Amino acid sequence: MALLDYAPEFTTAEAVEIAHRLFAIPVAARTLPSERDQNFLLTLEDGEKRILKIANAREDPDLLEAENAVMLHVAGRGAAAPRPFPTLDGDFVTRITGPNGNEHCVRLISFLPGRPMGEVRRHSAGLLHDLGRRVGQLNRALADFDHPAAHRDLHWDLAHARREIERHKSLIDDPALRSMIDSCVAGFERDVEPLLGRLRSSVIHNDANDYNVIVGGGDDLYSRDQQVIGLIDFGDLVHTWTVADLAIAIAYAILDKPDPLTAAAHVVRGYHAEYPLTETELAALFGLVRMRLCVSVCLAAHQQRQRPDDPYLVISQAPIRNTLPRLAAIHSRFAAAAFREACGLAPVPEAGPLTAWLRSKQKEFAPVLGIDLTTEPCLVFDFSPGSPFFEGDPEGFSEPEMTARLFRRMAKAGARVGVGRYDEPRLVYSEAMFAGGGEDPSAERRTLHIGLDLFAPADTPVYAPLPGIVHTATINPAPQDYGGVVILEHATSTGLAFFTLYGHLNPDALAGLKAGQTIAAGQQFATLGTAAGNGGWSPHLHLQILPDLLELDNEFPGVVRVSQREVWAGFSLDPNLIVGVPEERFPATESSKAETLATRRKRAGASLSLGYREPIKMVRGWQQYLYDDTGRKYLDAYNNVPQVGHCHPRVVAAAHQQMAVLNTNTRYLQDQFNRYAERLASTLPEPLDVCFFVNSGSEANELALRLARARTGQRDMIVLE
Repeated sequence: MALLDYAPEFTTAEAVEIAHRLFAIPVAARTLPSERDQNFLLTLEDGEKRILKIANAREDPDLLEAENAVMLHVAGRGAAAPRPFPTLDGDFVTRITGPNGNEHCVRLISFLPGRPMGEVRRHSAGLLHDLGRRVGQLNRALADFDHPAAHRDLHWDLAHARREIERHKSLIDDPALRSMIDSCVAGFERDVEPLLGRLRSSVIHNDANDYNVIVGGGDDLYSRDQQVIGLIDFGDLVHTWTVADLAIAIAYAILDKPDPLTAAAHVVRGYHAEYPLTETELAALFGLVRMRLCVSVCLAAHQQRQRPDDPYLVISQAPIRNTLPRLAAIHSRFAAAAFREACGLAPVPEAGPLTAWLRSKQKEFAPVLGIDLTTEPCLVFDFSPGSPFFEGDPEGFSEPEMTARLFRRMAKAGARVGVGRYDEPRLVYSEAMFAGGGEDPSAERRTLHIGLDLFAPADTPVYAPLPGIVHTATINPAPQDYGGVVILEHATSTGLAFFTLYGHLNPDALAGLKAGQTIAAGQQFATLGTAAGNGGWSPHLHLQILPDLLELDNEFPGVVRVSQREVWAGFSLDPNLIVGVPEERFPATESSKAETLATRRKRAGASLSLGYREPIKMVRGWQQYLYDDTGRKYLDAYNNVPQVGHCHPRVVAAAHQQMAVLNTNTRYLQDQFNRYAERLASTLPEPLDVCFFVNSGSEANELALRLARARTGQRDMIVLE
């Protein structure tokens, strides 16, 4: 018979009797969810709460002793966990007989006040960081703990993940899900298995899922339930890889998150600050996260065959099925780089040595367009969100007007080559391929340009700056894509491999290039394309230096999300290391948001109050929108703007389509706005990021705020008062 067939089946009345008989405490009881055991929440007459745990009849009593030992051990070392209470006879574990004749072990432990993290809708960055911190505390406290019962063969032990997946994968009905699991297993074999022998081992909790993490604290909308009180249920403790505890905590914390990697990085950052991770653990972590979710799917399929009516067994399965495709789309080395960055380490270790080598060889590189930009004049453009280069609609550039404007300015400056900057946010990437969240218009778009642009007339020859081998030569025909694109492979004098990517080439000029073909330094291998063949752009070369292609080849992005700036900087180095444009030719660097805020605090009077929690640096406005320094777009709902325009019938229709939230401070339009707000509230998707600029005291503005807060749940609001 299976383990689940030996689960206890006590009623709440029987739990009350057990508590009175064994512990002499009068209580009220209610059941709590559990997979293979039975738990009751007991409430004493004075309001104090405790947990009565009745173990599966097949549970090893030695393991229960180990659980108690763990709780007592960590209690004195700062880790938050329950503590056990003895019976009237002084035993921390005692036996009782169940209604079906099975013998069960009983324990009483303290209650951690709060809510399971799985019941809390909003998981702020602070909460995720605190989760990592608490798991790190626990692992640090257990580093010197051991118990014979923890050395066991447990199906939830990630050391046995592949075995359990192979045993039960065939029970999964969805072929696409089975295929995704196969892909994750293959990645684990390739990227993680070679590292396993170097991972630290210890006794771990092994089940920090979001229903075993208790959260609480805070007395306002933003801080409520955003602290981890502690971890409960040590029933899956095992001696295994220490980092598995972090992997399991991450696996459940990222479920249904639109950006699971960023959420995971917050947890990693908190853990590392408390209990530093090793290089090997950082490299293995993402693969272990994916394997935990794969194991969960397979074991749930197995257990559902045994207990089809048990809701606890499927509580996380739908979120796992939603999340696995997002994780499968993330390269394991990119995830490792994100985790390294979260820990304050260089995201890509090879980037530093490669940068130093390129800098030392800069004078030896051949000019990429045949023009030595270290000496010849060139014009460096500013395409940032606040740039005056764009007139009117900053997203509405078009050909051939854009090309004409660029080359007029180059001619006026006496420059044969124009330069578009590396590491620059831009507003010009309007195609759907740059959207960040599918149907969610509030998701972060890709706006950060991580190449260097060299503008010159179409058919300008392109030369290899250093010897290389053709890795790929192909055509990406989609609008705003690369058009013709070539990637060359190189190696440093120390044997470090890297790549250079050349985009927006003339597709017709690539016909003679073959993978593996040798290209000499200074050899022409392509020409610049026109807008008709280069993705719809003005004639220019997009150049990147890539230490690691991440197996993306011609799909390697040239534009990424600003929130992942530091990570991508490790995978795509500054191409000026090859081109050599003198620094004095670049426009002065704009003040960062932090510098701007510091200046504002120093110079602005106290009468100007700002009511937003996360400050924004606005650099541009166009019609109903405002743009920040990263290129993110916000709805401008400053009071007089909607008053003079937003209530026009056609503007209202456009606002409805764009998810606009209108406000006004005129009594004349109050009734109309009230009716519109109620209708809009029933149609807006969630979550929604809205920037509000409102005046205190306006009933219409207050209604707008209530409407927006209702539709955004507990997400941060941005309000100027």
